[in-house]
Parts: sequence; structure tokens; C-alpha cells
Amino acid sequence: MPQPRAWQKMLSGRRLDLLDPTPVDIEIEDIAHGLSFVARWNGQTLGDYAYSVAEHSLLVEVLFARLTPKTPAKWRLAALLHDAPEYVIGDMISPVKTAVGPGYGELDARLTAAIHIRFGLPAAIPATVKKQIKKADKLSAWMEATQLAGFDETEANRFFGRPDPALIEGLRLLLRPPLETRAAYTARTAALLNEMG
Repeated sequence: MPQPRAWQKMLSGRRLDLLDPTPVDIEIEDIAHGLSFVARWNGQTLGDYAYSVAEHSLLVEVLFARLTPKTPAKWRLAALLHDAPEYVIGDMISPVKTAVGPGYGELDARLTAAIHIRFGLPAAIPATVKKQIKKADKLSAWMEATQLAGFDETEANRFFGRPDPALIEGLRLLLRPPLETRAAYTARTAALLNEMG
């Protein structure tokens, strides 16, 4: 019986083996393109465009920088890439991840490690950094829930915690065509890599 195919061909021409991903098969253009077409909230958001994982990731990086203003560029890059595996595996909402079970987490961890190594980060980032990225992720989720996904503030506070208004002041969610988001994500990655030297 033939082995089932466990790799995906990317637009760059790379073949990414999902069971054994390697850093050499990862390109930022593939990540940016994929994430720009993956909808957050299973597409159940207001607006003429889906709110993409790429747009979400750009916001999380901004929020992370606000939470940790003196953090080095490498950890801001880790914040930007926090959902990068979703360019291949999609954005599953939490209830679906729970239903799928531990296999999803293992796949996500393998892809994350390969992505981190590809861009000069440690395979596993420090727990303190991961915790701050998660905090930024929850702030973003609160903003998305209240501005795009139909949650009232009380409900969003219950699921994501009540945000410090100073951390989200002046920020607005962007809904734009996927190709614009792709360009913004690619440019931000390049800027952070350049800052890292």
C-alpha cells in the first residue's frame, strides 16, 4: 500500500514535508501568501474582506512591542511569526483544536521549530517571551472579537480578558485585499531581519 502524501507544494516550488519539515523548505513569500488568504474566526467577520491571519500577526507584533518596548528585533520577529504554521495547516478555532486533539499541537510545534530556525530564531523560544506573545495575541483577539466578530465587550472580556486601554490606544484593525496584506507582512519580516543583522 503506498504511503499517503504528507507534503505540500508551495508557490515558490518548495515541497514542505508536514511530518518532517526542514528550514530549507520554508520561504517567507510562501508564509506571507498563505497567511494572507487564511481567514481568522472561520471567516465569520464583518467587512468586505476576511480578516486574515497575516493581518492578525502584524497587529500581534505591534501589541507585543507595546507590551515589551525594549525587546530585541528577534523576539518581535517571533511575535510576527507566532501563527506562521497556519500558512499550511490553516487557522483552526480553539474548539476545533480541542476536538482534533494532541496531533494538531504536535504538527504545529514541528512547523514552528523549522520556521524559527529558518529565520535565525531558536527552535523553541523562551517561556517568558512566549508568555508575552500570548498576551499580545489575546489583546488582538479581544479587538477582533469586539470590532469584527460580533462580541460585546462583556463577552470578549470573559474569553480574552479585559485589555489595558493604553495598550490598544490608537490601533485599528485593517481589512484590505490579501495581496496588500501579503506585501505588508513580507516587508515587516524583511525590516525585522534587517534589524537583527
